[in-house]
Amino acid sequence: MKDFKGKTAVVTGGASGVGRAMCELFAFQGMNVVMADIELHALDTSASALREKGFNILGVKADVTSSESMQRLAEKSVAKFGNIHILCNNAGIGLKEAGKNFWEHAPNDWRWAFEVNSLGITNGIRAFVPGMLEHGEEGHVVNTSSGNGGLSSFPNSPIYAASKAAVTSMSEVLHYQFTSLGCALRAHVLFPGPNLVNTNLLAASRNRPEALKDGTESADEYKTFQELSDAIGYDLQITEPEEVAEFCLQCIKKNQFWMLADSDTQDDRIRKRAESMLSRSNPTPPII
Repeated sequence: MKDFKGKTAVVTGGASGVGRAMCELFAFQGMNVVMADIELHALDTSASALREKGFNILGVKADVTSSESMQRLAEKSVAKFGNIHILCNNAGIGLKEAGKNFWEHAPNDWRWAFEVNSLGITNGIRAFVPGMLEHGEEGHVVNTSSGNGGLSSFPNSPIYAASKAAVTSMSEVLHYQFTSLGCALRAHVLFPGPNLVNTNLLAASRNRPEALKDGTESADEYKTFQELSDAIGYDLQITEPEEVAEFCLQCIKKNQFWMLADSDTQDDRIRKRAESMLSRSNPTPPII
């Protein structure tokens, strides 16, 4: 896609972090933007701030874990702006996982992470792609994965890594199916980075639904990026959300499926994992 003016983008998790940066950048290109988020206060604040800049913004409270909520989001988006051209399935959550073994994590932690990070993307695809196919115009579906799980799995975050690995796989399949249909839609998988991204992913526990609380789940999250860095052994270098949004836009312009920023460290992790598979040797933990 080269010309964005007058077209419409929908971004889940759009009220903050990478999603918020995507909304503003798409709007700056002349697009109508639907900002979807489960946090109503952040949604109202962010949508109002962008409208004050003269952008066409529709803020919609939406829960990606609910297929009904996502269908309502699609209906409201089309009613307001007409055809949808870019869908960014960006909403995601993180848990305080380091320090626990795989088998020590509560079932509700697994359920919540997969409902948001993985099934949330399927709900977005099911709600929007049929309409995008029907109108037949060029369009793009961007699914946000992570280098952790989506490329190689860090040993101290089994839940998050597994949920993001699913995103990469789903995105590949979506790409294959769009290609086989010969349609005007393109699929992409976004790996925010290459460093730790400065988002509010760490504060996600406040949005956990009551149905996934039973007293056994992780009750808190990392309070600072330094705490997260210390827990996972990650070198604390920060990538800002605006950098990720700009990279995403450039990849859309080039129809680039793998939205993966240049990084010797990430390339090395991918290479070593592939070599382990090809040689049938036992994997070793990735160097972070």
